[in-house]
Amino acid sequence: MALDREQKEGAEVLLMGNEAIARGALEAGVRVAAGYPGTPSSEIIETLSRFSEAGKLYVEWSTNEKVAMEVAAAASFAGLRSLCVMKQNGVNVASDFLLHLAGSGTRGGMILVTCDDPGALSSVNEGESRHFARLMEIPLIEPADFQEAKEMTRWAFDLSEQIRNVVMVRSVTRMSHASGNIVLGTLPALKGKAEFLCDGPVSDPERGPVISAPVIAKHRLQQEKLRKATALFEESPFNAYSGPEKPELLIITSSACTLYSREAVSLLRAEGRAGILKLGTTWPLPPALLKRHLRRTQKVLIVEEVLPFLEDQVKILAAEQAREIGIKTFYGKNDGALPTVGELNPDLVAAAVGRILGIDPPAIPAEYGDKLRRLTEFLPKRDQTFCPGCPHRASYWGIREALQRDNRGGFVCGDIGCYAMAVLFQAAGFHTAKTLHAMGSGAGIASGFGKLGPFGMTQPVLAVCGDSTFYHAAIPALINAVHQRADITFIVLDNSGTAMTGFQSHPGLDVNAMGEAAPMVDIAALCGAMGVPVTIGDPFELIETRETLNRLLEEPGVKVLILKQSCALSPEKKGKKRFLVRVDDTLCRGEACGCNRLCTRIFRCPGLLWNRERKRAEIDEVICAGCGFCAGICPAGAIRSEEAAKP
Repeated sequence: MALDREQKEGAEVLLMGNEAIARGALEAGVRVAAGYPGTPSSEIIETLSRFSEAGKLYVEWSTNEKVAMEVAAAASFAGLRSLCVMKQNGVNVASDFLLHLAGSGTRGGMILVTCDDPGALSSVNEGESRHFARLMEIPLIEPADFQEAKEMTRWAFDLSEQIRNVVMVRSVTRMSHASGNIVLGTLPALKGKAEFLCDGPVSDPERGPVISAPVIAKHRLQQEKLRKATALFEESPFNAYSGPEKPELLIITSSACTLYSREAVSLLRAEGRAGILKLGTTWPLPPALLKRHLRRTQKVLIVEEVLPFLEDQVKILAAEQAREIGIKTFYGKNDGALPTVGELNPDLVAAAVGRILGIDPPAIPAEYGDKLRRLTEFLPKRDQTFCPGCPHRASYWGIREALQRDNRGGFVCGDIGCYAMAVLFQAAGFHTAKTLHAMGSGAGIASGFGKLGPFGMTQPVLAVCGDSTFYHAAIPALINAVHQRADITFIVLDNSGTAMTGFQSHPGLDVNAMGEAAPMVDIAALCGAMGVPVTIGDPFELIETRETLNRLLEEPGVKVLILKQSCALSPEKKGKKRFLVRVDDTLCRGEACGCNRLCTRIFRCPGLLWNRERKRAEIDEVICAGCGFCAGICPAGAIRSEEAAKP
């Protein structure tokens, strides 16, 4: 059930964790929300955009996370409640401004919602955002279930206004994307005028300029705010203990790991021996609360994802309080009781608790294991690959052929997005990309490679990025390459949306997050304004793309090629076929062709199949998106395409 306007106070509804966070913000009276798309965080802004209304709630997809935080901060400085949303990688992008914001403080309640991805289920890493809370000296809170996701988000705005600083709310993939029953609260009447009061002295937090300097005075004030948060955390209702009065083992946990811990204790039937201290306020830790519970036991297991952030802080507190609470034995990440990479689950936690308490976890029944093994034999092997009809497969095929014809060892500097698969997977981008780091880094690294000619480098250097990434982080790198006269070919894979995370809008489209008409910022015009020669092509036109690239690879300086073709799953294309594609059996020679099954073994679009019985390629008419690109790759001309009838 999606969150909508008709749901009333007291109703119990099934919501995704991200929707619960959005509902908490709405119940808190949020007025401005900004973010950048990134799984697992995207649904928060998408949900809030459905509630946007002129003069009441403004929602935007910003060009990147730093800008999103700056937009939200402006609302806070003007006395409105605001939030910014991002995934864990985005906090790195926003951290420059976050450092200054933590020093200057806020006015209207402002929260930073960061959604981490333990296990890197939809990310190139499982980076931790929690460390930024300690580094920036701002409070960190973490909901443990879906109701708390709503309640803690709402409370975070109050906390922000009490301490006059930004508050970090951390979710994880299993909290953001799982669903649970939520009891709804009241949606307040939104009122209050935005006004930035700035005519007072620098020392006046109400009416003075909002700046992060002078350094010492502001830093001291920032630490006073953190101490105020610590005092509030001591009485927080989001910290709770369950279990025996004096547990043999105390489990300290937070976030989704609370659910894993509860299930593990239940699985081992250890409720009488193990107690669980669930912490919602994880930085700074409330010392008096920890002291009370650490006194009760000798053994402590800290359960968290991913790195031992909570574990290290608990140990520091325990060391400081050792005279009063005694020496404890700690288990967790550092001693190997729990892994320091990947997601946790109830089985991993149960194994750790079982080893500490000497309890063997219940074994899986043999018949269940046998049945599971039999069923898995029927599961088809699925490579990680581009979708049928994906323009990125066509783009990389053209790049691959151009580089082979050039024959100087040229390579591609990659970037984050669907197209990042080109660095690893034969079934996606043919191992074309050779570097992969942060968003926009492909262009930046290429800019560096492009200045190595005087050192003897003769290899052509290419960089790729998507259209959303171009606005997010590639523009400064491109400016640098132009100014430094680097020799690079910069390719923008423009599929008309932030496709990887759900087609959210970006500045290259004529609509904003709230569905309103918006001016389009043209990529070609931006590049042209930098003095860069720009070519626009269609990746499905293989020969033209290849010849254009071979020409550009011979030219010095910075050149831009925009390969423009909408994503196969975009609303404008989904369910529609431009071409009807078939394989002519009289021309397909199969393994006798000499092409080494180029279409199904190398190109490997999911819409192309190898029929082992007939020893011929064929088209899966259900999966085929009808792009027609494969008709141009068969050396025998056996793949035929014809214009599909228009509905």
